[in-house]
Amino acid sequence: MGTLYVVSTPIGNLEDITLRALRVLKEVALIACEDTRVTRRLLEAHGIQTPTRAYHAHSDERVEAGLLLQLSEGKDLALVSDAGTPLLSDPGAALVAAAIAAGHPVVPIPGASALLSALVASGIPAHPFLFFGFLPRHAGERTELLGPHRQGPYALVFYEATHRLSETLSDLARILGDRPACVGRELTKKFEELARGTLLELAQHFDEGAKGEAVIIVGRPGAEAAQVGPAAAEALALRLLAQGERTAEIAKAVAATCGLTKQEAYALVLSLRGRPTE
Repeated sequence: MGTLYVVSTPIGNLEDITLRALRVLKEVALIACEDTRVTRRLLEAHGIQTPTRAYHAHSDERVEAGLLLQLSEGKDLALVSDAGTPLLSDPGAALVAAAIAAGHPVVPIPGASALLSALVASGIPAHPFLFFGFLPRHAGERTELLGPHRQGPYALVFYEATHRLSETLSDLARILGDRPACVGRELTKKFEELARGTLLELAQHFDEGAKGEAVIIVGRPGAEAAQVGPAAAEALALRLLAQGERTAEIAKAVAATCGLTKQEAYALVLSLRGRPTE
């Protein structure tokens, strides 16, 4: 009987893939992927020539049936998404369930996850937490979903497209209260950002929009916003000063990253102006 491997792939940085994942992707007969073009870039970067087939949320039943047929013929298959761990707000659950029902082994190959990467770097206590994936678009549906969790003793985790980020953060504050939060954006990529503050502060921070995908971590009721020590805030400000960034932009970055108010961050940057940078 063929085995279905559920393989985690990088969420941005192509180096974030395990040796085991590379071996499996080389050895399987076929890779079922969300977008063949995206997966092909990863395979080419690592010299892997395994055939691919598109399998996504809009694939019809014939695609799934074809994959199950190959498993029944004793062929091993890999399932990947465009980035990260499959089935976490990505297609694939139906194929995994069908493979299990047919008696095929399903083997997870762990690796990168935007959810876990943002959670561990957020500075927000993460045990326990609830993962919601992408929220419904309509305000009424969001209120119905999240209202029961307003007083729940756990952190909440969401995925969101950055062009809706400010609106979503404001809506979360309306439903849950203005809790401490962290937004991880462009994780593992060149312009990675981990912005920290309250939900309303972050909504203002992203009011002009941003690029990429985002993970939102919302702290438990009564939790305190993560605070970064003064030495770390000063080091960040000095680094941005050395890069020639404007005072207002540096203050904005320091406030979001280090949990300071905008006034505190601005005063810090002004105090460092003229100090030699190394």
